[in-house]
Amino acid sequence: MATVDTAPAKTPALPAQPRPRTPPARRPSGMAVPPQPAPATLIGSVQRAMRLLETVAAHPYGAPAKQLARATGLALPTTYHLLRTLVHEGYLRRDKGLFFLGDAAERLSSSGAREKRRGRVVDTLAHWRDSIGAPMYYAMYRDGEVEVLCVADSREAPAAEEWADFRETGHAHAIGQCLLSQLDEDARREYLARYPVQALTPYTVRDSDALLRRLARVRRMAPVTERQEYALGTVCAAVPITVGATAATVALSLPAHQADRLLPAARRLHTEIGRNLGSLTLSISI
Repeated sequence: MATVDTAPAKTPALPAQPRPRTPPARRPSGMAVPPQPAPATLIGSVQRAMRLLETVAAHPYGAPAKQLARATGLALPTTYHLLRTLVHEGYLRRDKGLFFLGDAAERLSSSGAREKRRGRVVDTLAHWRDSIGAPMYYAMYRDGEVEVLCVADSREAPAAEEWADFRETGHAHAIGQCLLSQLDEDARREYLARYPVQALTPYTVRDSDALLRRLARVRRMAPVTERQEYALGTVCAAVPITVGATAATVALSLPAHQADRLLPAARRLHTEIGRNLGSLTLSISI
């Protein structure tokens, strides 16, 4: 029996036809050609100011105007003009002829960068705590106040109890004495006028004049020690860190029965700070 093919017949493929080209639109006669965007205008003074800021940031101990002019390739009069403007706006500060980053420049940094700097300080203190075997303290004299910013202690090396406010008792503990020793006499007297000397223990310095005489005898960058002046049963040593007009310190404390360890520990801390001074100065404001 014959079968019938019911599938639809295939239509033969047609050759591809070229697409008609759309003629370009004609511009009406007399119409102006639209102007092309001009290249962005660069403000030279801003570029030079930013270059100065970067150069100052690379000198944590400060730099004079002539050195900054050489480093940036700017003319000295231009450098002076920009520096005065940046100081006026708070992006730089001037101290004894040297220029440092100012508070406004610090505020430009992100919180993440500040946390990174703080973490670096915390890690460094923890390393010294473990290697020296004593709790560590990082403090600054800021806005007329003694501020303890970081403490690294442990169960084996507990920190001294802050039984009296550290800010108000700078005359009694090594941290405060070390910070005050980095100030000029007027700044010391201004602090003591707000926070008068008071007897915290039988070993506390007896009056402001005696304290000022003691501070005047402190040698530059030498550790400062106190024995039971702040708290009975505790001795303390602090090593100064001075960057421009900023006073800071790293300190350690020990129980009084380990007082014989105080000076060796302070000397070792002094050596460690010297090795890590660069990273500490970059993190001086945390």
